[in-house]
Parts: sequence; C-alpha cells; structure tokens
Amino acid sequence: MTDQVLIEICVDSVASAVAAERGGAGRVELCSSLIEGGVTPSAGLIEAVRDKISIGLQVIIRPRGGDFCYTEEELDVMRRDIVVAKNLRADGVVLGILDADGNVNVDRTRELVDLARPLNVTFHRAFDMSADLSRALDDVCSTGADRLLTSGGEQTCLQGSDAIAQLARAARGRITIMAGGGIGHNDAAPIIERTGVSEIHVGLSSPVASPMLHRNPRVSMGKAPGREYHRMQVLEENVRKLLRAISLAKT
Repeated sequence: MTDQVLIEICVDSVASAVAAERGGAGRVELCSSLIEGGVTPSAGLIEAVRDKISIGLQVIIRPRGGDFCYTEEELDVMRRDIVVAKNLRADGVVLGILDADGNVNVDRTRELVDLARPLNVTFHRAFDMSADLSRALDDVCSTGADRLLTSGGEQTCLQGSDAIAQLARAARGRITIMAGGGIGHNDAAPIIERTGVSEIHVGLSSPVASPMLHRNPRVSMGKAPGREYHRMQVLEENVRKLLRAISLAKT
C-alpha cells in the first residue's frame, strides 16, 4: 500500500521537513502558524527547507488565518507570495479562495493557478468550508488545479471517509483527491481503504521539550498563554511508524 500511496506531511520548520524526508514521506507542505491552520511561510524558511530536502515542497499561499474570502489587497499579497515560492524553487503551491456565499471563487483561483505555472497547485481545505461539496468539486476542477485536499467536509477524514470516496469517484480523473484532516497511525490504512485515494496529508507533530532553563510565567507573548515554552515538531520515527502501519495493513 505504501508503494501506491504518497504521504504528504504538513511542516513548519526545517527540522520537521528533514524528519519527514528521512522518515519516508514523499512530499511536505510548508506552513507557518499551524495553530491557525497554516499561513504563508517566510522567504527565508522556504529557501532553508528547499536547501535541506529533495522531496516535493509545497508552499501554502494563505495571507492570514480565518476565512477564505479575500480582499483585493490580500489577493495581491497572494500573487506576490506565489512569485516568491516559484523563485525559491518550490515544487508547488497550496491555496483556496471562496466567495461570501461559500462558493469557490473560480475566476480568482484560476488566475492564481495560471500565475503559479509551471508549479503544481493544490486547492486546500477551504473546500471543506464550501456550501456544496459536489458543486465545489466541479468548480475546483474548472480552475485547472491539480489536486484537492479534503476531509470530506467533516472535522476528520475518518468521519468524512464516505464523502471522500464519493468525491474521488466523481472526480473521474479530472483532479487528484488527497485525504487530509486528523489522520493518524491507527486510522490511515482504513481511510485509504475506504476512500481509494492515492495521496494522504498528515500532521504527525509531537511536543518536544524547550531548551529554555529560565522561564517567566508572568508574561505571554501571544493570545495562547504558555506557548513560549511549547514546541511541536515532526519526528522521523513517527513518520516511519505511519508508513509501517499502512504497509502492514496491506499484508
């Protein structure tokens, strides 16, 4: 099964990207601010990761957290970030745009897909926030995007597995359906089996100890208290564990 399924891992650091490659992943999606679902990483991070890994590098193009209905100014930022990703040797970009009614913004998305070429383009889980998944699938296909990341409109892929399977059938080869959302070691194989997808997107981040000896509990730099001494990282052994679980399910 691992020979037939590509594993994409969401990462937010050089260390996590390197661990993903060493563990056997076929591709990474590079983000910052994963606590908000991921926003566009800095040019420095993109360049550093590209220098360290040889597997596929997808860069998320998302100018802020929150919804996926963007202003003209935000769309301009997305255009600029796509050009940066191309210049820094990314293999692809990941994006998604909806209108206020929850429909895929076909014209704006197609514009960004065209700008991104020759890179490949993934339409991300903005899709799962759309008003009608069937209509949204046809709309995403019409934008020229190469891949659609989805949890089937549910919080996790396990909950949305029936919908993902239906989307994969409805795609009819027009676009690659990639399952992503809450996939772990225990349910990866069943999700692949139920949906028939050839690509999955996983997080696999684990808490790692901060090296800080001195700590000031009175001050928090962000809106989530205590995160100054909280780190999450992809570990090579967890990637290998996921691949083993999928492989064993085949045998």
